[in-house]
Amino acid sequence: MGKRQPVYNREYGNSPSMQSINLTHHFLIAMPAMAETCFSKTLTYICEHNEQGALGIVINRTFDLTLENLFDQLEIPCINSLLKGLPVLFGGPVQLDRGFVLHHPTGDWQSTLSTSHELGLTTSLDILQAIANGEGPKQVLVTLGYSGWAPGQIEHELAQNDWLTVRASPRIMFELMPDERLPAAMQLLGIDFSSLSGEVGHA
Repeated sequence: MGKRQPVYNREYGNSPSMQSINLTHHFLIAMPAMAETCFSKTLTYICEHNEQGALGIVINRTFDLTLENLFDQLEIPCINSLLKGLPVLFGGPVQLDRGFVLHHPTGDWQSTLSTSHELGLTTSLDILQAIANGEGPKQVLVTLGYSGWAPGQIEHELAQNDWLTVRASPRIMFELMPDERLPAAMQLLGIDFSSLSGEVGHA
């Protein structure tokens, strides 16, 4: 994936309790405190979280761009009528000129990060060419950009009640429309998003 570029360049100390948290294959649900940021009302899938920081993909915010449009820009012929109408997602504010494909099954591509035993995040062009030809993964989310956190940053933000967390659901990612994903993730916690207030703590 190359060297990660954190969204913010700040250093955070880790408390012993925070050091053990691993949010890989979890959702981050933005709390009202994030309303003035680019993460307002977002649902983010965490692809990797370790001592070097975290990498995630926002999965409920779209560009005015479809896969067919993206393939046209990349000069990739698209014969896959099933997927070419899918919206391209805003994955986050880092490297907005770069594409990321979150997909199931993992498969065998040139540059893939396994986020779980069944999901992968691929940045190499071969997967887009396979998708266009109808030979790629059947379940895909294509984004421009990603979300990155420096070491200790996501733990600090959790302590500040900036996020709710819950284990990720592939069904929510791949079977629901983008605007349905955040409410569905909230339901995993038994919370109605419309009633969420800034006083709610993190899960």
